[in-house]
Amino acid sequence: MKKISMLIMPALMAGMAFTSCSDYLDVDKYFYDQMTLDSAFSKRQYVEGWLSNAFEPIDQLAESDGITRFLSDDIVKYDGHDLQNGNYSASTNNDRSKELLYKGYECIRKASTLINNVDRCPELTSSEKEDMKGQMRFVRAYAYWALLRHFGPVPLVPEEGMNVSLSYEELSLPRVPIDETVNFLDNDLKIAARSLPLRRTVNNMGHPTRGAALALRARLLLWAASPLMNGNKDLFNVKDKQGRQLVPQEYDEAKWAKAAAAAKEVMNLGMYSLYTIEPDPTTPDYERPPYNAEYSDKKFPDGWADVDPYLSYKSIFDGTIQGSKNPELIFTRTKTGGTQTNYWVKESMPRTLSGNNKIGVSQKQVDAYLMDNGQTVNEAKQSGYYREDGFTTSASALNEGGAPFLPAGVSWQYAHREPRFYASIAYCGSIWKCSSASEKGYRNQQIFYYRDLNDGKQGFKEDCPLTGIGFKKFVNDEDAYTTGGYIIDKTEPTFRYAEILCIYAEALNELTSGKEYSIEGYNNEPVVVKRDAAEMRAAMKPIRMRAGVPDFSDMTYNDQELMRAAIKHERQVEFVGENSFRYYDLRRWKDALIEENQPFMGCNINISNDESRVQQFYRPTVVASMPKVFVQKMYLWPFTTDELKRNSNLTQNPGW
Repeated sequence: MKKISMLIMPALMAGMAFTSCSDYLDVDKYFYDQMTLDSAFSKRQYVEGWLSNAFEPIDQLAESDGITRFLSDDIVKYDGHDLQNGNYSASTNNDRSKELLYKGYECIRKASTLINNVDRCPELTSSEKEDMKGQMRFVRAYAYWALLRHFGPVPLVPEEGMNVSLSYEELSLPRVPIDETVNFLDNDLKIAARSLPLRRTVNNMGHPTRGAALALRARLLLWAASPLMNGNKDLFNVKDKQGRQLVPQEYDEAKWAKAAAAAKEVMNLGMYSLYTIEPDPTTPDYERPPYNAEYSDKKFPDGWADVDPYLSYKSIFDGTIQGSKNPELIFTRTKTGGTQTNYWVKESMPRTLSGNNKIGVSQKQVDAYLMDNGQTVNEAKQSGYYREDGFTTSASALNEGGAPFLPAGVSWQYAHREPRFYASIAYCGSIWKCSSASEKGYRNQQIFYYRDLNDGKQGFKEDCPLTGIGFKKFVNDEDAYTTGGYIIDKTEPTFRYAEILCIYAEALNELTSGKEYSIEGYNNEPVVVKRDAAEMRAAMKPIRMRAGVPDFSDMTYNDQELMRAAIKHERQVEFVGENSFRYYDLRRWKDALIEENQPFMGCNINISNDESRVQQFYRPTVVASMPKVFVQKMYLWPFTTDELKRNSNLTQNPGW
């Protein structure tokens, strides 16, 4: 059998007479790839095995990996220095790109093979075959999506495969213009949506539904409409070997309309809603959002009278609510999504509690959280509601005028913040409950990150949160790594309804006021969209009410620039640490040159808890060991040097 040594080519190997010459890429090690197509698709059990096998690569694509998820301007991982400061190239420190190419095209190859051959199986009904094809169209589109947002334009593999008798030159796949790939995926996901069911059983949560296909389509179209790929003249020289431009140079507002319509179709399914928990009757008033005449007495989504904002948000991520019972969950990667989430729990957990103590949150992210009355930190400084100096005491933390959620000895900077802050941020002095630990000394521990303490900087060793601010968004109160402890299983929110609402509002906001668009939907019915303040409010207000913070003002909804800034801010807070959102948002908005060239700021971890100096710990300080560099070429990752040698028709991204 002829051997093909191109990394992208394994996408076609199984069932298309290709194998790899490298053990690393040898797909023959997969059982179902060893079978001839006639055998592989002759029986139900073989086809179901192929289907299951085709999902494996998707679990390793982009959404939860440690590089992009924790290397934006909000969260940093202790051992991510080289990539944070731009110390990578086409030939060094680029294993992530190599793995992504391999897994992405493996995913595409396996999905396409099933789509093209499942009709051979006599033991499957027509509806079962259509469902399987729909699932594989989703998997294939997901893989392309992961590749696109990382590399920009990529090769588009022919659906029908390629003839093994072709020359190496003919088998080398060139990159394809962005619009061509997006249009292909848009159509493919429409087909998938028509063939996929609205619901899955509990045992099939990891299989996509109609909503999942439409949610992926909305995410893809939002990316394609955004400044990075919509009339971006900075990428004029992203070309193929024939000099064809691969990134559209003319701005097209209609792309935003397509994204809005795609999100609207998810909303129109009527299948999803934001997850909320009612407040416990015993919850004291001072742990509720401050009284607001407009929202406190109204029920969700018009207010938060029947919502516990803290628990409603926290429970989505920490395993409290099972994925099958969460109305906000659209799709989850069941095989490794939960495992990866628990891995980050281990990375976040303090050393005192047998964790790795490696995740630090930036001061910028901390300052992004609103005060509990809806003011920004800067507004609260001017009004006197925000205090920079001093610490809570046992008394002040327990009375209405004090600091709800905070124990004693905590900086007043962390008082009176919105509930999402307390559900996500492990500020210095926060409580880690670890209630499953069998030894009492490991439960309800207050953890400080001062120098020379067990979880702070010790000597020259910086294996601690480099900002002096930890992260606990995915940590359950029961989670413990000490004796007798256990970790609650988590459901990764690969797609959740809050994202769809944000996509809808963002896309509508970019439309010219007074201009209406009619977009053909997945079921061939027209979806009409226009910039409408009421529609944007209907999308964004529930997110704000669930969070226990006031809605945006009328002025914000009616002003495109103000609304754009508000949506960017809301995504930064609502989706912190999820799905690499912040990393790729800054790139698709073309904001990274500004945002990621700002110094990475945090607390001063060189300060101990000496009473005379402890206040200095909280003075915003540049994290010297984490220099940040972002240049124009870093908007797109480089293809590896090895891959460029293998594929003679592949062109490199500019600057690499």
